[in-house]
Amino acid sequence: MSKGENTLNEIIIAGFGGQGILSMGRMIAYAGLHEGKNVSWLPSYGPEMRGGTANCSIVVSDDTVSSPIINSCNSLIVMNGPSLDKFESFVVPNGLIISDSSLVLRATSRTDVTHIQIPATKLAIDAGNKTFAGVILLGCLFARTNVVKAESFEIALKNILSKNKHHLIPEEMKILQIGMSY
Repeated sequence: MSKGENTLNEIIIAGFGGQGILSMGRMIAYAGLHEGKNVSWLPSYGPEMRGGTANCSIVVSDDTVSSPIINSCNSLIVMNGPSLDKFESFVVPNGLIISDSSLVLRATSRTDVTHIQIPATKLAIDAGNKTFAGVILLGCLFARTNVVKAESFEIALKNILSKNKHHLIPEEMKILQIGMSY
């Protein structure tokens, strides 16, 4: 990237409530703040606590974020089929779709985007903690887009997770690397 060039990352993360969708977006926003970027995080969820739909929009930019509401994105992470159905058209040409192929059983029909299918839930279960599926997907996003650095994600974890969960951070960082190298 040349000096003075603005980076703008508009991301949608979507799935069912209880999958960590909103937390994933919050982690990206905190990591971006740590890097001195301008960020917005806008959660959206149905009236159900778990099992209902959940999504969030995240904007990470070197420039001012004009609105947290986005009508298109350059990256989409989906953790269920209905979310792919709903949001795949939001991805701009040459954008990125990352899906958990353990739960999203189809590929996008679009030929103008990159679609990476990762069996994140299966990999997380194999690693001993199903809740790490989102971290695997974030690792892939970070490696493909450079939206934030892994080190900033670790700092975000320390700021967001309660102290009694800090013992999980080293394991989460190992899991992040699985997604980054997938």
